[in-house]
Amino acid sequence: MTTTEVVLPRVNSKAKYPIGNQVKHRIFGFRGVIFDVDPVFANSEEWYKSIPENVRPKRDQPFYHLFAIAPDKAPYVAYVSEQNLVDDDEQDEPISHPEIDGIFEDIIDGRFVLRNKSN
Repeated sequence: MTTTEVVLPRVNSKAKYPIGNQVKHRIFGFRGVIFDVDPVFANSEEWYKSIPENVRPKRDQPFYHLFAIAPDKAPYVAYVSEQNLVDDDEQDEPISHPEIDGIFEDIIDGRFVLRNKSN
């Protein structure tokens, strides 16, 4: 699979991963589908400070909203810095999450395709 670069309009930041890509957390190994991207950190200060300082990511990088699946297969929504994501090497087994069908309509070459707004 080829990674396509997405240029985000709000700041001069480039996201490595586009919406619809399946990714994996570099440290914790959970898988997810990107459904939104913030060009820089845009979550609460409380959330940011809850991350141990020795592994806290920098704020000035893209952060991704993921429909994620925990190792026990429980679905949830995750917010992850670009530095903590890698390409998902398990794309032959698409991620299953109850909210995917509301945003995506298909999978092509391992990437989820956004649902047409008129659908």
